[in-house]
Amino acid sequence: MKKPWIVILCAAFIVTLAMGVRQSFGLFLPQMSVDIGISRSDFGLAMALQNLLFGLVQPFVGALADKHGAGRVVLAGALLYALGLIGAALATDAIGLHVSFGLMIGMAQSATTFVVVLGAVGRVVSPEQRSSAFGMVTAGGSLGQFLVVPLTSMLLGDLGYHQTLWIMAALVGLCGLLAIGVAGRTDAPATVAAEDQTARESLREAMAHRGYWLLNAGFFVCGFHIAFIATHLPAYLDDKGLGIAIGAQVLALVGLFNILGSYMFGRAGDFLRQKYLLSGLYVARSAVIAIFLFLPLSQATALAFAGAMGFLWLGTVPLTSGIVGRVFGIRHLSMLYGIVFLSHQVGSFFGAYTAGRIFDATGSYDVAWGLSIALGLFAGLVHLPIADAPVKRIAAA
Repeated sequence: MKKPWIVILCAAFIVTLAMGVRQSFGLFLPQMSVDIGISRSDFGLAMALQNLLFGLVQPFVGALADKHGAGRVVLAGALLYALGLIGAALATDAIGLHVSFGLMIGMAQSATTFVVVLGAVGRVVSPEQRSSAFGMVTAGGSLGQFLVVPLTSMLLGDLGYHQTLWIMAALVGLCGLLAIGVAGRTDAPATVAAEDQTARESLREAMAHRGYWLLNAGFFVCGFHIAFIATHLPAYLDDKGLGIAIGAQVLALVGLFNILGSYMFGRAGDFLRQKYLLSGLYVARSAVIAIFLFLPLSQATALAFAGAMGFLWLGTVPLTSGIVGRVFGIRHLSMLYGIVFLSHQVGSFFGAYTAGRIFDATGSYDVAWGLSIALGLFAGLVHLPIADAPVKRIAAA
């Protein structure tokens, strides 16, 4: 069995690269929309398809990782990710962008991000340290956002989007090498009942659990928030006269503050009820958005919003996956969390696409901002009644 720190480190770097590139896609909108001749809703649809495919294949990819190990899955995902970026560089119309940026990269991300690598990490750490370990890996995604988004902005300014996408393809290709660190099936100690449980039995058990559906509902909201802000905030700030450069600064600052937020929420999840932390996090998001809209918009308020939202950005991941692991065990964690992540990505689809449609119809993002506030309050409520005690199983004779 690999040492836990090796698995955690490799998993964090995989997420750093995969998520760092992913969070920079909103910066490509101005150049690509002009060069290819597409609308914001066309670009938003590509991002929406990406998020949807990211989620749709998660349960299947998670089940493959549970059965065959994370290493092979990450390697295949890294290769497809690189091909999708190259395809986007060569796209000449909206359909080409939808296939490359949307379908190919969406499927690839499912194999190179949280669901697969958290399953590998969960099997090599103790239950008492699991939430903290998940927080460390999640922070890797934010470190990637902090490092890769400014790099992408610089490359776009100096080289244009075609060459930048080729460089991004080389970066995600490194995930294939890091897959060695998470390779192999590293089953953690478990009860007899958990060892005997099949994937189908585990899925049936989760589907009958009310709290599992409430987690799905809450994670839908997280996806809506993340995709809406990551895809449209740079353009929103540019529309308001702050320029496109501030968009890169804001996204980078979101990543920087989420390093702290993901780690702190992960640590807190080892000691406090994770469902209450999640409830407070979603309500805090609504409050931050409302304050941002209420205050006069300036570079200072945009950066302050980025810092506050960044702290709350992906703290949901270690807490949500932690509840899944606590309630149902880790034998089929990648599959069960993959289904919850599917709900997240359905929310991401609507966050990216609906906001673009709203803007095209009204010339404003006001309705999308208001919807984000309402959804945050809804998510704050649905986590409160979750039964988060481990399920009781009868061991086989």
